[in-house]
Amino acid sequence: MSDSEHWLTLNGARLRYLAAGTGPPLVLLHGLVAYSFSWRFVIAPLAEHFRVYALDMLGCGFSDCPPELTCGIRADAERLLQILDALEISSCHLVATSYGGAAAMVAAALAPQRITRLVLVAPVNPRSEHGKVLAPFLSNPVIAWLFLRLRPQLQASQEYFLRRLFGGSQRVPLDSAAGYAAALRRPGVLRHALKTIRSWNTDLRLVEEILPSIKHIPVLFVWGEEDKAVSIESAGRLRECFQNSQMTTFAGVGHLPYEEAPEEFTRAVLEFLR
Repeated sequence: MSDSEHWLTLNGARLRYLAAGTGPPLVLLHGLVAYSFSWRFVIAPLAEHFRVYALDMLGCGFSDCPPELTCGIRADAERLLQILDALEISSCHLVATSYGGAAAMVAAALAPQRITRLVLVAPVNPRSEHGKVLAPFLSNPVIAWLFLRLRPQLQASQEYFLRRLFGGSQRVPLDSAAGYAAALRRPGVLRHALKTIRSWNTDLRLVEEILPSIKHIPVLFVWGEEDKAVSIESAGRLRECFQNSQMTTFAGVGHLPYEEAPEEFTRAVLEFLR
């Protein structure tokens, strides 16, 4: 089943999303420096059971990136709820990964009646130490300036960091590097990511604060056992915050199981949601 490209206007900016299938709404929310491309292997099989929406959040992918766009997890959570309003989705299942997983939890806290079930794929969370030191370094004005200035010369390093997100070089799909690079080349996208990182540790404290308010929402956690971005050791402590949680792990898989093991990922999601 093929997906189709759609656009909506959000606060005066154009937001791109892919949609496919019929049935109950299922929203897919990408991570930092990513976009709907991340879900390319799982949209079609999920769309056999749901009306699937794969978003390019503002500042990401091929959506607009206004220079005045507010950054941070709460801002993205609020925009996610505005997108649901624009799509006339009163409630939905939400599958979210990495940074998007943190935004999904905050969105659920802001409007718990709108999120029926959560699938959180290695969500950024306050129990994981990964990123707590790196984020302030990357958000340093001098370092951020160097990244933006030297971006054309950083392709090799971009590909290196992308490979590190996978469980092994043999697991990197052939189209991944070009697909992610296509969005990063767009004006404002890398700048938006660096601005987002500035509030990283503050945002983690926000996630910590809202966890008690979403403890009743059924959650499936999905993790690759070789994840180098968000510690799998944080999963156990995070699960303790929820009354009804399940967990699926994939051996040999890194931070992006929907790209590395799409069939197994889809099967786990469908078993949880159906």
